[in-house]
Amino acid sequence: MKNIPLELSDEDRSELMRWIRRRNNQTRDYRIARLLLLMNEGYTYVQIRERLGCGVEFMRRWKKRYQAEGLAGLFTRHRGREAKVLTPALEAKILSKSRKKPKDGSTHWSTRKLAREMGINHMLVARTWQKHGIKPHRIEKYLSSPDPDFESKAADIIGLYLKPPQHAIVLCIDEKTAIQALDRKDPVLPMSPGRAERHGFEYHRHGTLSLYAAFNVKNGKVLGKTTKRHTSQEFIAFLTDVLAPLNKDQQVHIILDNLSAHKSKKVDQFLVDYPNVKFHFTPTYSSWLNQVELWFSKIERDLIYRGIFKSTKDLSMKIMNYIKQYNKGSKPVKWKYCDTSKRINTPDSSVTVQ
Repeated sequence: MKNIPLELSDEDRSELMRWIRRRNNQTRDYRIARLLLLMNEGYTYVQIRERLGCGVEFMRRWKKRYQAEGLAGLFTRHRGREAKVLTPALEAKILSKSRKKPKDGSTHWSTRKLAREMGINHMLVARTWQKHGIKPHRIEKYLSSPDPDFESKAADIIGLYLKPPQHAIVLCIDEKTAIQALDRKDPVLPMSPGRAERHGFEYHRHGTLSLYAAFNVKNGKVLGKTTKRHTSQEFIAFLTDVLAPLNKDQQVHIILDNLSAHKSKKVDQFLVDYPNVKFHFTPTYSSWLNQVELWFSKIERDLIYRGIFKSTKDLSMKIMNYIKQYNKGSKPVKWKYCDTSKRINTPDSSVTVQ
């Protein structure tokens, strides 16, 4: 049977040729244009299939649609879902929905979960969260001080930092308890290009020590002492060592937290024996006002966290050696407290250090 060529008008043929020549043409439009032009030239289905690699159903469908509707039948009939623009109104809805809990029992939203709930694209949610700094997958913990005298106690301590009394010494004292002497069972593999230092998972525990430290606010020097316990008696012994090289008439202001070992009867008697010493207690749950906590954080990062200790004696020796080396280049802390909005109980607090 002789193949009947597809009839194309001159205008339609010119338009199909333009589809083939244009640079931004889609593959679909190119194949359709080539198909109809080959049919117009009298090629059979078998010959077209060899040239274009398309099936018979594809050829019949587009031939039928052209014969029925002309070039208009070659365009996509289903335009898909209408694209949504991130308008201020939609942004407000996303922000409002983000503050509510999901109905599926989970604790927080993900971009895709919220997008499904609202029937929008998840990238609209992601852009809104990024713009407003919203991160539902993250949480921050806080601890507010219930101390009714927070402002007065904080102002007293901050005053010692800013304007200490003339010829007086200001010391921040605390203890870091339960420091473990851990010894790794497996050897440490050193870092190499593209690979971090690796420690074995298993370890030997050789006991614990407590570290007493006195941080001098003026020059940043630290006096430390390790003990097996952190009782009131050990605390007094450490204070005695701290005061031993000082003039007995020199005023000493000591900043402490509210540990019971700092307020025992033996400590009260110590203060009677040393009238030149005055304690300043931080408010409840506000040990961050004590500068020695910053130094404890430093020794934890530098030595304790990744350290390997064969015994408590080895641990004590390495701690004291660290303190000795630290004091060679010690500097005072550049400490400040500017963000009064973090004071949850009293948002109008006026305690500020700059």
